[in-house]
Amino acid sequence: MRKFVFRRLLQLIPLLIGVSLISFFVMHLAPGDPTSLFTDPNIDPMDLARIRANWGLDKPIIIQYFYWLGNVVRGDFGTSYMSGQPVLKEILERLPNTLLLMVASYILTLLITIPLGVISAVKKGKWFDNLVTVLSFAGMATPSFWLGMMLMLLFSVKLGWLPAVGMYDPLIRDQGVGVRVLDLIRHMILPLTTMTVLSLAGITRYQRAAMLEVLNQDFIRTARAKGLPERVVIFKHALRNALIPIVTILGLSLPGLFGGAFIIETIFAWPGMGRLGVLAIFQRNYPLIMGIVVFSAVLIMLGNLLADICYALVDPRIRYAKK
Repeated sequence: MRKFVFRRLLQLIPLLIGVSLISFFVMHLAPGDPTSLFTDPNIDPMDLARIRANWGLDKPIIIQYFYWLGNVVRGDFGTSYMSGQPVLKEILERLPNTLLLMVASYILTLLITIPLGVISAVKKGKWFDNLVTVLSFAGMATPSFWLGMMLMLLFSVKLGWLPAVGMYDPLIRDQGVGVRVLDLIRHMILPLTTMTVLSLAGITRYQRAAMLEVLNQDFIRTARAKGLPERVVIFKHALRNALIPIVTILGLSLPGLFGGAFIIETIFAWPGMGRLGVLAIFQRNYPLIMGIVVFSAVLIMLGNLLADICYALVDPRIRYAKK
């Protein structure tokens, strides 16, 4: 297992180089550069030329990329064009906020989808299964931005129960830890609900399909023939085998979850890496965009590696070959 993990970590290096190279060139395909945001007509063209030279934008794109890559290898992701702060510092300040939403959404998704999928498979064709099927397809067809705005309109604007934007109420920063935690939970409810609802639909369908496939296998019929209680058959023998496809889906869902974070954090003004990335794109802040791309790619790849490792934990028959 350790050799497998080590090989996978080594494979991250060329993958990251490929992702960064493609992203760097795609980013420069848009016409203009960050100096095009300076709309003051009184700016001297010579001053703009000096700014472009200071930022290295006067060099060929391939030279700019290798200059950026060399700095990244040394741990320098550059400086934000707008704030003047190191890119690494800005990302690390926002990253915990994004991970808080993502981890909480993952946990809620697992706690809800696994029981729903199992019950739907056991009660195939009954009213509960039909209800879950309808809600799942409705969830898959719902755009994240629309759902987020509807929840905000209902619970924040109409009912006034929950805060609409932000992560903390600035008026209670001097309160006790318990008050601040409760305030954080209240601010998390709407963005967390939006992220979780959109993840529930597809994963519930996969869990149901995996459970139905396992329930039709011979070892399940044998367990029932031995007179084992149905609860033991379902949760001890069937569920563990049905979880293997879900581990795969959870690993593959990370890119979509990161993409959704960009939209959801922007809607709810959540101070995370996704909102920071949207602002960087609008500002043509090249160093910050590339830093967020690299960090997102690393987290997605590590998530997929964790999913592969979980295979062996879910099913002891799976072993990674030693080479």
